[in-house]
Amino acid sequence: MSTEHKWITTPITAELLRGALDLERTEHGVLPHRLPARARAQNTDGQLAMAEAQPSGVRLVFRTRATAIELEARRTQRIYVGAPPRPDGLYDLLVDGVPAGQASVPGGDTLTVDMAAGTMERESGPSGSLRFDGLSDAVKDIEIWLPHNEATELLALRTDAPVEGAPDHGRRVWLHHGSSISHGSDAASPTTTWPALAASLGGVELINMGFGGGALLDPFTARAMRDTPADLISVKFGINIVNADLMRLRAFAPAVHGFLDTIREGHPTAPLLVISSILCPIHEDTPGPCAPDFSDISEGKIRFRAVGDPAERAAGKLTLGVIRDELSRIVKQRAATDANLHYLDGRDLYGEEDFAELPLPDALHPDAAAHRRIGERFAAQVFASDGPFAAERS
Repeated sequence: MSTEHKWITTPITAELLRGALDLERTEHGVLPHRLPARARAQNTDGQLAMAEAQPSGVRLVFRTRATAIELEARRTQRIYVGAPPRPDGLYDLLVDGVPAGQASVPGGDTLTVDMAAGTMERESGPSGSLRFDGLSDAVKDIEIWLPHNEATELLALRTDAPVEGAPDHGRRVWLHHGSSISHGSDAASPTTTWPALAASLGGVELINMGFGGGALLDPFTARAMRDTPADLISVKFGINIVNADLMRLRAFAPAVHGFLDTIREGHPTAPLLVISSILCPIHEDTPGPCAPDFSDISEGKIRFRAVGDPAERAAGKLTLGVIRDELSRIVKQRAATDANLHYLDGRDLYGEEDFAELPLPDALHPDAAAHRRIGERFAAQVFASDGPFAAERS
């Protein structure tokens, strides 16, 4: 650690974090989680455990006169067998809401993933530090958005002036659940995932429960949403359920009803938006499962393909088209007695024309430019004066 500043170390507590549902005490620091301990105890899926510990939407928020800020952390970097190294996770700095810098933390643990064998192997590594300096000595609100795609254990926050909690600006809280696309997939940085962009444009505080591979109608996720204070709620279903070939139509509709029922137990009148999948041609009319294609992995490219048979729809296998029809039907049925329940077709956020201009690089996930488009469209439609999240509705 550098000695050119007289550092003040501030304990990292839940009061300094936004967007996390739990803070696990570790041997050396704290680990933010996006599912509470009770939900994690009921989960047996390693993919979901990895995803919920990646702090998409989680940020350190405080007020200070500091001109220099140093954060010590231990990341968990993923390495995919046969593929080139992934780029380092980024931390985005906002000062009074304005982007003011980016940095990465070196070192950390590594998680080697062999997608062909379906295995993961962890190796421990040292912590690292990042620094933002040259800041104004005026009182200012600081936000440090943690990497959306790397599990991040926070060890120490050091500043050259005292830190206090940031004030509550009275912004509404938006609680969102979805798949890897909501998690951030191939977004450029934590503040440019589509939910983070939409939240910024909508002037709301984001809690992002987008989990890569994990939007599967899990009851423990519904209970976590039920128990989380929020003013606005959205759920985005489709792609993971088809990817995993998880269930048939007979199970899907009751599972959706049950998920929405659980949310309504804790949020009986909050605006609740059900969103279907964005356009994904491989699964529009072809059921799952989804399988990776490793033929170009040495060039850092993995593509996905649907391996189901379209004829199996007659037996209840799900496609994105089938799920959109069912979600629309369910919302229409429930809205007869729930005026605050709304539906959004995901193709209104990213559809055929968008796919022609900004195709999904791996046939499944939008790139950084598409994330921006989706976020801007969501904000324009949903936070508009006549949209389901309009201020006068809540």
